[in-house]
Order: sequence, then C-alpha cells, then structure tokens
Amino acid sequence: METDALLATASDYTELPASLRALAARGVARNYRRGTLLIEEGSQGDAIYLVLSGSLRVYGCDARGREVTYGIYGVGEYVGEMSLDGGARSASVITEQNSRCVMLTRASLLAHISEHPEFAFELLTKVIRRARAATLSTKQLALNDVYGRLKALLETATLTTDEVQLTHQAMAQRLGCSREMVSKLVKDLELGGYLMRVSNGRYRKLRALPARW
Repeated sequence: METDALLATASDYTELPASLRALAARGVARNYRRGTLLIEEGSQGDAIYLVLSGSLRVYGCDARGREVTYGIYGVGEYVGEMSLDGGARSASVITEQNSRCVMLTRASLLAHISEHPEFAFELLTKVIRRARAATLSTKQLALNDVYGRLKALLETATLTTDEVQLTHQAMAQRLGCSREMVSKLVKDLELGGYLMRVSNGRYRKLRALPARW
C-alpha cells in the first residue's frame, strides 16, 4: 500500500549517484509500506521504480506458487526496466521494508535518454549484468542440489563479515526450495559446528562450510 505521492525533492537525491539525480527529478516519489507489491509477474506496464530508501525484492513463482528470489535492490538501483520493450512483466517486485521510490514512465525515461544519451549505455550495461546474474542463478538451480545452493548463498553473504542476516523463509525464497528444507540444513550445520544462531534470522559462520552434505 502506498501513502503520499509528491515530486521528489533535493533531499531525496543525497544517496543517489549523480547520473541518476536528473532522472529522479522526472518522476513522482512515493512512500510504500513493507510488503507492497509494485509489479506483478505477467502484467503489462511500462513504469520503472528508482529506489530512494529501503529495498525491493524481485522474484518469480512456479506453478505451485513457490517463490524464487532473483535479487534484492536498494538505494540507487532501479527495477522494471525489462518491460520497456512492451512485453509482459518477467518478474514481480515487492518492498522488503518501508521504502521510498520514484516511479518513472517509459516516456519520461526516453526523454531523459534523449537529453542524456550516455544513460542509454548505463541502462544497457545494467540489463546485461542482470541477465548474466539470472543465467548464473538458473545454472545453480539446475546443477546444484539444495545444500550446494545454500552453501553458495551463505558464502556470498559472509564475504565481508562472518555473519548472515536472513530468515529461513528468505533463504528458501532465494534458493527455490521449501522453508522446511532450509531449516533442516541450517540446523544440521549448527549441530556440526559450522554455524551459530545469534538471534532470530541472524547466524555467524564459525568455519568453512563442507563441500558436500
């Protein structure tokens, strides 16, 4: 559910890269509560969302309604660009927390590119990077078992710190499996002395995870 809608102000731009400030000025800033569905997979639409604060989760669902998370995007990121070709939305987007975003139409984006043609290259680069990330994610789902995917997730999340802050449900959404399966594996890793539960949704990696489980 959205709350107020108003033109973005200068104070909204402080966390944005310089290349995005002019683009943000073309849209309307809105506040969204946590759990607000901004984009629904399969729907039509040409709006993109530029994040000013908070974070958005991009995900898809299989035939059984099970979610797979494609990415989490925060301040300075934008989502929805894949629909600019006029096709149906390829994924859903929901707010992970209370968020403030600028909604931009296809027309306003094209006007920005007309005045700032260098932004077209930035947009293209973004699309290529996300396509590569999606390909890697698909390979992991196809070639790794659930533990292999969990290991990769935990190792990525603990690259800069030994702690990971993800609930079992959030892990399951990223891995494309059930929460029960994640809970079992995490519990086994705790019993094996590889992970320690610090608090709800927060774990500390104690040592390198085994190659197989």
